[in-house]
Amino acid sequence: MKNSSLDLARLAAMDTSEALRLLKGVRDAALSGRRPSVGPRTDIDESWQRMLQRGMDPDRDHRAGLLPLEEIERRRNASPLLEVLPVLREGLVSIADAAQHIMVVADAEGRLLWREGSSAVLRKGDAHGFVPGAAWSEELVGTNGVGTALVSRRPVQVHSAEHFVATHHAWTCAGAPITDPRDGRLIGVVDVSGPPSTMHPATLALVTSVTRLAEAELRARHHKTLDVLRSVASPLLARMTGRALAVDANGWPAAVTGMAPPCRLSLPKSVRAGRLWLPSLGMCTIEPLPGGWLVRPDEAHHNAPVPGRLVLDLSVPRRPSVTVTSGSGSWSHELSPRHAELLYALARNRDGRTAAQLAQDVFGDPTRTVTVRAEMSRLRRHLAQVLAHRPYRFTEEVEVDLVVPERPADLLPHSSAPAVRLGRES
Repeated sequence: MKNSSLDLARLAAMDTSEALRLLKGVRDAALSGRRPSVGPRTDIDESWQRMLQRGMDPDRDHRAGLLPLEEIERRRNASPLLEVLPVLREGLVSIADAAQHIMVVADAEGRLLWREGSSAVLRKGDAHGFVPGAAWSEELVGTNGVGTALVSRRPVQVHSAEHFVATHHAWTCAGAPITDPRDGRLIGVVDVSGPPSTMHPATLALVTSVTRLAEAELRARHHKTLDVLRSVASPLLARMTGRALAVDANGWPAAVTGMAPPCRLSLPKSVRAGRLWLPSLGMCTIEPLPGGWLVRPDEAHHNAPVPGRLVLDLSVPRRPSVTVTSGSGSWSHELSPRHAELLYALARNRDGRTAAQLAQDVFGDPTRTVTVRAEMSRLRRHLAQVLAHRPYRFTEEVEVDLVVPERPADLLPHSSAPAVRLGRES
């Protein structure tokens, strides 16, 4: 019989000391392998299991050194989070200050870049190492509102003894990841933290809402830059014959002629003017434009080189990528978590998978074929020459190399897909 699990509303309604005793009892049972009468919340349990598999010391974390001030400043200026810092401050700092919390903003590696809020809590953060330049990734300090949100890619609230490492039990945290809508990259986490007595179940909803506002601000800025590129490119394309499109540095189209506009063109990490093979268009001529690129596909499709090798690299836990190599060079693309799961399932099943089988592999539910077909359609826009369908599979001509982490437990740690869970056990 499955035991019940905790919920934040129940914890918030309890006396603080009573709630802490309950959480410590749940944690002690998990560490000793006993079955508690009430179990941890799902996000917490998944994180604890990762820590147990890693062999982390539950009584002491292992801190990395602080970044030097010059590196902190460099990361701040290079981060897209700088663009939305006013939105985050407006939405969270005044509330955090009044509620005896602090707001911290970390990059995708879990390094704290900014923190503001209650002066009393800032001083506690100083003593605890919760300072700019500190590393708060899950693999270093255990379950926490910054690192666990980065791994799971979901908003997460971690209260007192829900932190795996005992030295963090004097804190309550609520963190939400931020994704850059321009390229889909995870760029960091916003977290609100304070003493356990200040915990409120609505804090996570507030933090999540503010991160959505920040992502909307990035999206609005992106639309403005596309408008500028469009004003430059449209007169140029109007004088051209054949197929051509103007895209920004992330592959988003601003103007198109002679072809249906793609949702987004996948470009290599480093683009240079000249001849370039793109999986969705074949051989193209690339020319620079102010704020983007002019892309002209070759009209002679039969001359396009056939891809010979595909590398699905899942060795970096939060940066899955695919690299396709043809006779004219190679092309790399960073994958979303869902696309990484789908390609992993196909790489382990070279004979192919039906939509129902992929739905079982990814969702544990063979009826979710509509979602699978939509995601595979998006994938085939980027990988049209290496992905076939009916059933979904890699084409026979392409050699597929699957690169996984040295530790099976580190395979796509954010994923709950049955196929991935099976891979972690192998």
